[in-house]
Amino acid sequence: MAFSATRLELVDVVLIKSDRYSDSRGYFMETYSRASFQQAGIAAEFIQDNQSLSLLTGTLRGLHFQREPAVQAKLVRVLQGSVFDVAVDIRRHSPTYGRWCGTSLTAEGREQLFIPRGFAHGFVTLEPNTIVTYKVDAPYMREAEGGIRWNDPFLQINWPFPATGPVLAERDSQLPYFASLSAL
Repeated sequence: MAFSATRLELVDVVLIKSDRYSDSRGYFMETYSRASFQQAGIAAEFIQDNQSLSLLTGTLRGLHFQREPAVQAKLVRVLQGSVFDVAVDIRRHSPTYGRWCGTSLTAEGREQLFIPRGFAHGFVTLEPNTIVTYKVDAPYMREAEGGIRWNDPFLQINWPFPATGPVLAERDSQLPYFASLSAL
């Protein structure tokens, strides 16, 4: 396997690190292998790749999720720069319902974060001009989208913002609080 897999505090969320093979030309690394991921307990069948560029340090995207019939698992990776990436368990009958975990992902560090279905996801950029890409296992459906306010007092996410605070989209600044979630 060309990867190492580490389960985070919420055991269904998995941090993956690709092996990198370097020589005088540069490097090569495998970023996804269905067989290797299945061996690590990740059975998602990814159908789409998405990519974002965040120009400013402190850009916060999230916390987003999709409801049925378009609940998504994600595999998140940073191509340039770095982020603090967060997953929140919103599976009502889960023993970790309402808990979050977070980790740094960097282009240089080769980390990826697998976020299973039933989690809200968000990240804040730690550098300017950060490029994030992620695979999803279900198509986006506008009518299924949902979100949780980034500064929800129940969740108490410890975001590492710069002194200037977060850079937010209007939509993300008006998301509902965790307590208003209906069963997924």
